[in-house]
Amino acid sequence: MVYGPEGCGKTAWLRQSAELLRDLGFDVIYINPIERDFLAEVGIEDIRRRLIEILREATDNAWIKAAWAVIDLTRELVKAGRGRIAVLIDDAFQAIGLDRAATYVKGGLLGLIEHPPETYERIIAIAATSEGLSRWEIGRHRWASLLTMWNMPREGFKQLYDQVPGNKPGFEEVWKLTGGNPSLLARLYRESWDTNLVMKRLIEEKKITPEFTNKWRKYLEDAINDPDTLWSPDIPEELINELVRRNLILYLMSDRDTRLWIDVPPPERDLELGIGRYVAWQSPLHREAVRRALESLKQ
Repeated sequence: MVYGPEGCGKTAWLRQSAELLRDLGFDVIYINPIERDFLAEVGIEDIRRRLIEILREATDNAWIKAAWAVIDLTRELVKAGRGRIAVLIDDAFQAIGLDRAATYVKGGLLGLIEHPPETYERIIAIAATSEGLSRWEIGRHRWASLLTMWNMPREGFKQLYDQVPGNKPGFEEVWKLTGGNPSLLARLYRESWDTNLVMKRLIEEKKITPEFTNKWRKYLEDAINDPDTLWSPDIPEELINELVRRNLILYLMSDRDTRLWIDVPPPERDLELGIGRYVAWQSPLHREAVRRALESLKQ
């Protein structure tokens, strides 16, 4: 299971992985219920056709059934003697439901590997999510291998920034706003680099309401300056759960050992970008949205 901030690049990584694995001779199934996107490149035409029919016809309420159908049809591929299979599940837990996430990973994805209907050469099963609560639910089990992905490192993000057309703010300003989050870079570009508008939308989307902000004002004011203040044992668990559920922070950051991360881990601490040793804001803009909401209470 791969976990990381919203828009950090998990989808791009999985799509690139799908192409690479296909070139290496794998049957590849990729689904993303949120974006209603899928790829079914498998060597048995009947199974491929059935997969495509199921995924094309899936509605918002039918993705639970479609996600389990992927598991069932993958088992048919194994039964039919297909030895190299990759199943890539992208941000599906919102559609499946957080209460079913652990069941899907253990009973579905892990079941393919541990209890196959026939022998196989290799199966790769990856679920990626930005849902912090699902990370906690799945990560507490020994049968899950959890890796974290962070936003893009500075050098790679600069290459992406250089490809953005038209007039734009300087790189340092964009870096300090996004912390290397490619989705936020795209969002700023679409909103004509209007930082205030992007923050207003984040406040609405994350439901950073006056009631929420006022209730937790003291803790949030401290966390604006240093997110690791949320690591204190005195912090109410309810607040941590709310910040994680709203995808505002990453809590319990992994050790910076590169074996625990996809690509480059974040720095040990970078308070300018809102990164602590144990807790980090998902991006500087997420932090600034909370700061803006706090300031509005004083008006």
